[in-house]
Amino acid sequence: MTWTFTSDLAAFLGAALPAVAAQPVSNTILLTTADTLERRGPHAYGAADPLFGWWTGTNGTVAGGLLCTPPYPVLVGSLPPEAVRALAVCLATEPLLAGISGFNARRPDAQTLAGAWERPSRVAEENRLYRLAALRAPDPAPEGRPRLAAAADLPLLLEWIEAFNAETGQPGSPSEDALRDRISYGGVLLWEHAGTPVSLASFSRPIGSASRIGPVYTPPAVRGRGYAAGVTHAASTAAYAAGASEVLLFTDLANPTSNGIYLRLGYTPVEDRTEVVRA
Repeated sequence: MTWTFTSDLAAFLGAALPAVAAQPVSNTILLTTADTLERRGPHAYGAADPLFGWWTGTNGTVAGGLLCTPPYPVLVGSLPPEAVRALAVCLATEPLLAGISGFNARRPDAQTLAGAWERPSRVAEENRLYRLAALRAPDPAPEGRPRLAAAADLPLLLEWIEAFNAETGQPGSPSEDALRDRISYGGVLLWEHAGTPVSLASFSRPIGSASRIGPVYTPPAVRGRGYAAGVTHAASTAAYAAGASEVLLFTDLANPTSNGIYLRLGYTPVEDRTEVVRA
């Protein structure tokens, strides 16, 4: 049983992708991030080189993986317990893990890793993964209608996602290239009221049959009017139309409003994840 670490994306995809893709719901962020790196290059998320790892069990079969795109924390996929315990040891012994800013893992796994990490740390965020069971329309329906975002909307999209990142504490800046890519497959929707955009929702390319909604953002001045529910419903419908059979999203457990919205739309909880970072 062993962990293998590398900065070679091709090696990671060849060794770990089948095991990671076999669990497309739990591994949704890992899969979409790896897909972005494969299509847009190793520095799609920043100038630093990414890090990859995979766990090989006693039978010689790879059973899970992780990746890191600095400055973001390590994304830890769905792993067997023995792999998590071994990864906790690697935090102190593996040179490629020495400079990590933290990790994002399923809650029990994050607790195990935090207990072994020889760094002062804190919980930055706790998120709940939801999957769509049966889509329901917002009731009452918000005023307005959805439309696909276009290249002409890029300045607004960059402004809103910058605001979303600042509000949620996400590192880095929004990428125009990433937004153009999402627009190219119809992956960004705007909700308009009286001809003015008032909310946005985006969804990832379907990978392994799963697509993930996010980000969803409504400017503070027009919140509380149902626009986020309307545009999320529209984005969920569009994700199915794009080929997804599983539509997913994450919510911050500290935000009861968004959790309530998604439950009313037909999303059901799957698992909780915790992000632990340097204190």
